[in-house]
Amino acid sequence: MAGGQGLVKGMWLTLKTLFQKPPTVMYPVEKEIPVPRARGVIALDTDACTVCMLCARECPDWCIYIEGHKEEQPPAKEGGRVRARATLDRFDIDYALCMYCGICVEVCPFDALFWSPEYEYSETRISAMLHDKDRLTDWLATVPDPPPLEA
Repeated sequence: MAGGQGLVKGMWLTLKTLFQKPPTVMYPVEKEIPVPRARGVIALDTDACTVCMLCARECPDWCIYIEGHKEEQPPAKEGGRVRARATLDRFDIDYALCMYCGICVEVCPFDALFWSPEYEYSETRISAMLHDKDRLTDWLATVPDPPPLEA
């Protein structure tokens, strides 16, 4: 007898929710709008990067690959000394390994890495998940402005 009541309750719940709109978003057809500061993909500002490699050293997954070289810069004033400036040759992030912890963004002392809310960058081949410097720079256009500072 008790088993029959459970069946009736279950059928009533099914009938009740049958005609309600589902709370899920049907992804390929309908796209969800992420919150402004969502963690999607990491964007790179190549002008701000000084090839200090702090992000690659702090990454727990070792998914950041950086290469650079030093170039001599002429002195700013006459009689000054020649300075060496690091130039970025390669900056790759392997998103097949990345766990999106954000440590690289937090430890960058020159604000060269940013979170972008873009989340549609899946690939059919795992080798295509290695984003190079040019592709990471393209994501920079999608980075929202930071929230204003309090007065």
